Amino acid sequence: MSFEETMNGVARAVEFLGIATLVVGLLAALFAGGSSLAQHRGIDDTYRIVRTAFGRSILLALEFLVAADIIRTVAVQPSFKNVLVLGMIVLIRTFLSFALEVEIDGRWPWRRAEMASAASSREPSQ
Repeated sequence: MSFEETMNGVARAVEFLGIATLVVGLLAALFAGGSSLAQHRGIDDTYRIVRTAFGRSILLALEFLVAADIIRTVAVQPSFKNVLVLGMIVLIRTFLSFALEVEIDGRWPWRRAEMASAASSREPSQ
């Protein structure tokens, strides 16, 4: 087995991991939603729970899928065209990640650290 074949197999395995993450994340989100409904929470709370859980699994799956693209581009087919395509994929993924973070948390990712430090400075010291 050649190096390219091995790396292509590794890339496929990482892609499979990304797809499995999406499927398992969807099932976990639906289970969490079902549990929420069984506990007689409102439909708005249930929607938020499912949306947050599935959104986080989408983010993780995107990381796996980009990793597979990087492996394939760098190790299997390192051409200028493929590197440009990879760059576009990474830009799109970055935009999607930021958009999903804002949708899930309701604030920009870099604001989370600011809010956490502000909250910790307001806590009374013991």
